[in-house]
Amino acid sequence: MPELRSTPSMKNDHSLKNKPMIASAKTSKTFINGSLAFAISTALIANVGAEEVNLDALVVEDTGTLSTVDTNPYAQPGASYKAKKVSDAKRTRDIADTPSTLTVLTKDAIDDSGKTELKDILSAQPGITLGTGEGGNSFGDRYIIRGYEARSDVFTDGLREPGLISRDTFAIEQLEISKGPSSTFAGRGSTGGAINSVTKKASLEEDFLKVSGGLGSDNYQRYTIDGNKMVTEDLAIRANLLYGETDVPDRAPAGEKRMGALLSTVYQATDEAKISADYYHYESDDTPDLGTRLVDGEPNAEQGYPGNEDLDFLQSKADIVTATLDLELSDEVRFENKSRFGVTKNDYVATTLSVRNGVTSDRTFTGSQENQYIGNQTNFIIDTELGGRRHTIITGIELANEESQSATYTVSGNSATKNDIASDYELNTASLYIMDTVTINDDWEIFAGLRYDYFQYELWLAESVGRRGVTPESSYDYSDGLLNGHIGIVYSPWENGNIYANWSTSSNINGGESDAKGSCGYGGVCSDADGNYKSAEPEQTTNLELGTKWNVMDEKLLLTAAIFQITKDDVIEGGNDSYTTGGSLNTGKNRVRGVEFGVSGNLTDKLSAQFGLALMDSETLESYDADSIGDPKANFANESANLQLRYQVMPKFAFGGNVTYSSEMYGGQPDAGATDNKLPSYAAYDLFASYQVTSKFEIQANVQNVTDEDYYTALYRGGSIVYVGDARTANVTLNYQF
Repeated sequence: MPELRSTPSMKNDHSLKNKPMIASAKTSKTFINGSLAFAISTALIANVGAEEVNLDALVVEDTGTLSTVDTNPYAQPGASYKAKKVSDAKRTRDIADTPSTLTVLTKDAIDDSGKTELKDILSAQPGITLGTGEGGNSFGDRYIIRGYEARSDVFTDGLREPGLISRDTFAIEQLEISKGPSSTFAGRGSTGGAINSVTKKASLEEDFLKVSGGLGSDNYQRYTIDGNKMVTEDLAIRANLLYGETDVPDRAPAGEKRMGALLSTVYQATDEAKISADYYHYESDDTPDLGTRLVDGEPNAEQGYPGNEDLDFLQSKADIVTATLDLELSDEVRFENKSRFGVTKNDYVATTLSVRNGVTSDRTFTGSQENQYIGNQTNFIIDTELGGRRHTIITGIELANEESQSATYTVSGNSATKNDIASDYELNTASLYIMDTVTINDDWEIFAGLRYDYFQYELWLAESVGRRGVTPESSYDYSDGLLNGHIGIVYSPWENGNIYANWSTSSNINGGESDAKGSCGYGGVCSDADGNYKSAEPEQTTNLELGTKWNVMDEKLLLTAAIFQITKDDVIEGGNDSYTTGGSLNTGKNRVRGVEFGVSGNLTDKLSAQFGLALMDSETLESYDADSIGDPKANFANESANLQLRYQVMPKFAFGGNVTYSSEMYGGQPDAGATDNKLPSYAAYDLFASYQVTSKFEIQANVQNVTDEDYYTALYRGGSIVYVGDARTANVTLNYQF
C-alpha cells in the first residue's frame, strides 16, 4: 500500500536546552487521531523496502511494505537499527546526549539476527561474556559485563527481574545495555553494567495482528502471534504468544522447548492520566547440554552429548505482573509509579563427564530455586527553569522485597527426588534517589545524582552433608546502607557531536547473589573464622569514562567511542575453599581498563549497521593470595566485536549478515584471578535475507554459524564444563499480517 513518509527535523536537543519541556503522557483524543498518519510514516521508514527521500514535505511512495505502526516510543524514525532514547525515566536525554556507554538493540536488529535466546544475543555483544552454572550457581542465563558478574542485574521495563532463568526475545521491543557501574540507577550490584528489556506494550494507535511460523534444521519450529486491539479510542489490549522447540544443533537429544505469553493493556483515563498493566508468563523445558570438557588443556571437539537423556532436565517458569501509572501533574511535573509482583522457578538435574585421578565418570548437578519479587518504584520527573537554567530533576523512592528458597535433588538411577528446602534468602531494600540534569548553555550540560539504599539481609542454611563434609545449620542477618553517585559533563559545541566525561560508583553486598547461598567464592555468604558475617563490608566500584558521540546522517546514524577504567575495591574473596562460608573478607582489588566503539543506524539510505568493538585489559591489584596479584580476571575476553549489516537491495528484497568475534578467555571464579584453563578465540558468521512477497506477506531466512565453526562460549574454572557454541543451523520464517 502507499507509504507515508516525512523527514524528521535535523535539530537536536541543543535547540531546546533553555526551554522547559516534559514528555506528555497523552494529549487530546484529537491529537491521537491526527498523529496516526505520522506514527504510520515513522514506522514504515524502518520497514523493508523503504528508500529514503529527504523532503520536508509529506510524500507518498508505493513500496508494498507492511502497514503497521511502530509501537516503540523510543525508536529513531527512519533508522531501523537505531534507538533514539532508552525507556528508563531516569535517563532524561537522548542516547546521543547521555554521558555513558549505552548499547541499544532494536526489535528490527534482533529479528534480523534470527537469534531468539537472550543469552545468544547478549553474548555476541562486545564486552559481555557468559558464565557457567556450577558449584554455587544455578543453571540459567548468567552474564558478565566488562569482566564483572551481572546475573542479578537483569531488569524488565526498569524493574529488577526475579531469579536466574532462561529468557526469550518474543516479547521484547528493545534491549538496553548500560556499561559501567550504575548503582545510582539500578541499586545494588550493576558493577559492570545492567541489562534492561523493554517489552511490547498495548498501543492506542492502530489494530494489527501478526502471525509468524518458522521451520528449520535440527527439528526447529517456532510460532508467534502479536495482536493489538483498540477496544475504544482510550483502551487497548495486546497479546504476544510463543511456542517453539528445537534440538541443540548437532547435539541431540539435548534440546529446548519454549512457551510464553505477554498480555498487556493501556487505558488513557484522561488527557493527563494513563494506566497500563501487563502479565508475563514463560516456561522452558530443556534437556540440558553441558557441552564438553578440557583434554590436555583444549576443549574436546569430539565429545558428543554428555548427559543422561532419561534423567536430565532444565525447567524454568516465570509469572510476572506489572502495573504502571503515569500522571501529568502540570506542564513541568510528571508522576510515574511502577509496581511488580513476580515468581520464577528454576529446577535442574544435569549430567556431564568428569575426569578425576585419570578416571572418567558421570558427574551430576542438581538444584531447585523458587524466587519471589515484590517491588514498587515512584518517580517525579520535574522539567523546569531555575535560576535561568533548565533543570530536569528526577527524584524517587524504590521499595523491594526479594525472596529465594533453594533445594537439591537426590538422584537414584534414572529418577530424581526433590529434597527439603536447604536455604531461605530474603532481602528487603528501601531506596531514595535524586538526580538533576542542568543545561548551563547551548554547549554545556551537567548530570549529577545520588542514591541511598538501605537493606535488611537474612539467610538461613540447613544442616547438610556437602562436598567438604557436614555443614552445620546456620543463619545470618544484618542491615546496612549503600550510598552511590554519578557525575557527568557533556560539552557539545558542534551541531551533531559532543564529548563527555563521567564518574560513577556501585556497591555489592556480602551474599548478594541469592543462587550462590553459602558458596563464598561465587557471590554467596562469607564469614570470618568466628562466623562473624557482618564484618564483610560492601564491595565498592568506581568508574571513570571519557567519550564522544556523533549523531549524523540526519540523526539516523550514531557513532560512539569511549575509554574507561573500572576499579573494584574491598573485594570479598573466596579464600581457599569457595564452597564454604569461610573467605577472605575485603582483601581484594581489581581493575578493568578499555576502549569501546559503537555504530548504529543507517550508513546509507539502503545500508543499516549495528557495530561494537571492545578492547579491554584486566588485572588483579590486591589479593589475600600474593600469587594472584597481576593475574587477569576470569571469564574475560580482552577483545570482542560484533558487526551486523543489512542491505536493502531493492524495495522488496534485503539481505545481511552478522559476525561475532571473541579473543581467548580464561576460566575461574568471579573476582578471582584467571586459572590456566582457557578457551580459544573464535569468529562466527551468520547470514539472513528477507523478501516482501506482498504488502502483508514476508519470507525471512537465517543461517547461523555459516562456516560450522567449532567454538566455545563459557568455561568452568576446573575445565569439566565447557559450553559449546551452536553448530550451523538454517531456518525459514513466514510472517503474515492480517
